[in-house]
Amino acid sequence: MADFATVAKPYARAIFDIASASGELAQWSEALSAAAVVVDDAAALTYLGRPELSAHDRAEFVASVCAELPRAAKLNTAEGRNLIGLLSENDRLTAIGEISKQFDALKIAAENRVKVTLTSATPVEPGVVTKLTQSLERKLGRIVELTLEVDATLLGGAVIRAEDMVIDGSVRNRLQRLTDRLID
Repeated sequence: MADFATVAKPYARAIFDIASASGELAQWSEALSAAAVVVDDAAALTYLGRPELSAHDRAEFVASVCAELPRAAKLNTAEGRNLIGLLSENDRLTAIGEISKQFDALKIAAENRVKVTLTSATPVEPGVVTKLTQSLERKLGRIVELTLEVDATLLGGAVIRAEDMVIDGSVRNRLQRLTDRLID
């Protein structure tokens, strides 16, 4: 799969600017996410890869499938159809997933939010989750969107990931560090 990070940036920024001006960040986020699912589908990719299809035909296909999805309502507007048409004309339909990802990053930053993942060896009690969320919000100065994951291979403890910050308090990590010291 191609790296679309650079290609997606101007599209994500332009859509973000339009969505911000109209106060429709959430609706555009949902629409882009839904379009990404459509374009990433194996059958859709096969169909879109047919050489006899024109850019217009590709755009119409994506628009018609998205029209059936309630979350993709913004793609049925003039701006949405223009976006799909432009992406198709520039052979960038398969970049929608990355555009969606970058749009969401811009949205989260604008909303002063941060996505945090807490991976623990066992399920975490709701009271601990509340205290941890409050503590992280104070430390990071942003609203925390906490996702919980369970990974029994940690043996105990937890790993917290927020953007480029990682706090690894797992037993597995402690045992690895102890092993490394003993070997040296």
